[in-house]
Amino acid sequence: MDAECVSLLPGVCEVLAASGRSLPDDTSLEKLLDWFTGLTEAGGSLLDACPCLLDFISTVVHNTASDPGVLSFTLRLTGLTAATEDGFQRLQERSVLNQVFHRQRWQEAGLWEDPCFRIGWIQGLRSMLRHPKALGFFVQSDFIDPLLQLQTDASLFVASAANQMLAHILLFFQPASSPGCNGADEKEEDGDGRTRTTSAEYTSAVAAISEYLKASLVPQKYTKLRQSLQILKLLALLLARAGPPLWDKLLQTVADSLEELVTAGCGQLTLPLMDVILAACSRSGADERVLDQHVLDQRVPDQRVPDQRLSRLLSSMLNVDEPADLVHAAAAFLRRGHHSDIVHTARAVRILLLPLHIVTGQSLLGTNTTADERQSSMVEQLKCKSSCISVICVCLTNTPQITLTPSDSLPCPPQLIVIAVLSLLRICSGSSSSSSSSSSSSSSSPTGCSEVCRNVIGSGKVQKCALEALTALSSSPGAKDAISEVFTVLMQYLDNPDSDATVLHKSYQALVKWMSVSPDLSVVTDPLRRGLEEVVKKRVCDMRWEVRDSTVEFLGHLAGVPVTGTPALLGVRCTTPLLKEALQDTESYVRASAISALAKTLTHSWQQGAALSQEETEIVSRLLEILSQDTEGFPRRAVVRYFISWFSLRSSSSSSSSSSSSASLLTQCVRSVLSQGSADLDWEVKVHTLELAELLLDEAFSGHRGYGKDGAASDRTCTPPTHAEGAESQLAGVVELGVISALLSGLVDCDRPVGLRACRLLVTLRDAVCPPSPDATAAAVATVSCELPGWGWGQEVRKTLGMKGSDIAAEESIGGGGGVNEGGDGASVHVSVCEALTSLGLDERLKVLTRSSDHVHNSPLSLLQDILTASAAHTHPDTQPGQEVIVDCY
Repeated sequence: MDAECVSLLPGVCEVLAASGRSLPDDTSLEKLLDWFTGLTEAGGSLLDACPCLLDFISTVVHNTASDPGVLSFTLRLTGLTAATEDGFQRLQERSVLNQVFHRQRWQEAGLWEDPCFRIGWIQGLRSMLRHPKALGFFVQSDFIDPLLQLQTDASLFVASAANQMLAHILLFFQPASSPGCNGADEKEEDGDGRTRTTSAEYTSAVAAISEYLKASLVPQKYTKLRQSLQILKLLALLLARAGPPLWDKLLQTVADSLEELVTAGCGQLTLPLMDVILAACSRSGADERVLDQHVLDQRVPDQRVPDQRLSRLLSSMLNVDEPADLVHAAAAFLRRGHHSDIVHTARAVRILLLPLHIVTGQSLLGTNTTADERQSSMVEQLKCKSSCISVICVCLTNTPQITLTPSDSLPCPPQLIVIAVLSLLRICSGSSSSSSSSSSSSSSSPTGCSEVCRNVIGSGKVQKCALEALTALSSSPGAKDAISEVFTVLMQYLDNPDSDATVLHKSYQALVKWMSVSPDLSVVTDPLRRGLEEVVKKRVCDMRWEVRDSTVEFLGHLAGVPVTGTPALLGVRCTTPLLKEALQDTESYVRASAISALAKTLTHSWQQGAALSQEETEIVSRLLEILSQDTEGFPRRAVVRYFISWFSLRSSSSSSSSSSSSASLLTQCVRSVLSQGSADLDWEVKVHTLELAELLLDEAFSGHRGYGKDGAASDRTCTPPTHAEGAESQLAGVVELGVISALLSGLVDCDRPVGLRACRLLVTLRDAVCPPSPDATAAAVATVSCELPGWGWGQEVRKTLGMKGSDIAAEESIGGGGGVNEGGDGASVHVSVCEALTSLGLDERLKVLTRSSDHVHNSPLSLLQDILTASAAHTHPDTQPGQEVIVDCY
């Protein structure tokens, strides 16, 4: 611990102990506790590092008039100091623990009514319960009963903390699961070095908690439902993480109550109940695999009962009477992926396909209808519009998972599920009814189906969910067979004037995804191709900017879809003019998306190194205009990324295939982008500009030994790297392009991410071209200079270099300039690049920039100083009532 912090801490403890009211900054105590927690987790002893804490705790707990916030802090601090056996023993010797956690004493003082105090009591005990001695103290002090009472506390925060405390006790102290570890007082260390115990205290705690769970699980009336929900969440956590001894005990205790809950059929408890049952099933299977057969054979019959009961509970949940609860239970089962349970998997699949079977009329359940006796009740459920939409969406969400289940669990081919989703999309758009979509179905639509269909017609929620499902179904078995029909339905949605903007966006996403199913697009007919071109031309001029944005994004995604043997769905001749026009859009998001789409569309041309067409040259000119004139940041960022992509792909392609005119234009553009981007007001534009500068440095110096980007301050005392010939010309080249100016500008930028990136690149460049020991190469490189303007970033760099007026004049005369004012204001100067790089203090600057921006205030020392300052201001005689005390606590 810092010596200055140690010297200030006694004063802070004195302030807190004497405080009759809370501190001006009510987060100070939390931050102080965070600091103590960090010291404890680092392996230190709080009482050794801060001896004053013991006296502080003793003083505060004897003063029941202290502020409840300070008392709550003291309770949690006590638990933290008692988390080690040594700290626990020292607190016991001073009889502090009994005073601190004596609930009746605090009740009599009227402090127990404060939720803040109760949370402090719970969290203090939880922090302390890290070793067997603490558990013994907890049980012998009869703290289990009050902790159980707090499970139903009026404060949700208190009840949640108490709930987590129960889980901590049961899981942290559970005995090792290896066979034979069942002695009454055995201890052993687990992989984390924590001492576990199977003592009588733990057995007592498990028994009390288990009985409480059993008695409280079934709500006696509706008002107790929240308690049941909380206990079910606790059980799911415990059963998922408990070892066999605890798992068996818990499940045997609560099995009857779980069966009673399942029988009660409370819809609000369906999902929590499934979580408990499935957590138990998962753990049961894992434990059966871990334990050897000898141990399993040693189990008495009563110990095998929970596994049988779990299967019955699961079957009961998948046969509940309420259709909506039934669907949610089946979805929960399928999400957990218990595919090895063939019987229940097949049942869950049929349950989830039943609503789609009813609405679309597709024969999703096959010819065997023995398991569909609940069809009539499901139809009645679907006649209610809100319930219908909810159930259908749950089923749609699970269709991709259904198609991936083993074939013996599926009642129909996977491609038929895709057809059903397409039928539902047609029904939603009003272009088809269930009866017409099921003309090929072997079973007629059930009575009332037309009424059910009316509930989904025009439902945007169902449409969005169905399109998401359709997108995911592109990877299902047999998807290729449905491509043509998928394209037809999606085209109908894209052409529908009533389609919602989000629906159109998801339709575009689905179309791109299904195009990747097969690179051969011969199944897409010419009318569909022409129709798509017309739709895109119409949508790119839509009144809604969201639709225009989605359309432009779609055009960009099309360029990335591999196509073989057939023409692309939309050629460059169609997409490029549309994207070029979108550069003039009134909405900045659309302009940015158009720029990104153009970069994707022209990728192939860049990779081939082909000469730029007149249209592409015009696009480049327009992009430079956007970078210099657009008032919004999104398009300007996209422009810089466009040139980053162009330069990256041009560099990766063979230089022999690159067009000289294209390369020349790119070089000119890069110089302009570096100049304008580094002076942009948007920090992200500047960061992207530095990315481009980094690519240029990589291209120039990647062959030089010593050029590496580890992002850390370098050790300049190491053996200098060997430099390849040509370092002088390469450095002059990047200076001419404006790379050095962009880096120096970024170095003194007010935005930390910009300065940090620029500093790292300058350190890398310095280590590559400026060796600490002079040699012939160094002498040649030292002649390369760069220009520093007499304003803005140039002035800042000059100040850092400590350049006076005389220095500037000297530098200017060397560089061939003249007529410099004494102060150098407004005049440019030239400085040696290497001299600047070695004189800017880059390593020290990098250390500062690497730290967080609030590293001065975000420190324990600042926190302690703030508490003392705030206290002094409050007690000062000149302080006016209500006068604000400003503190900078992190």
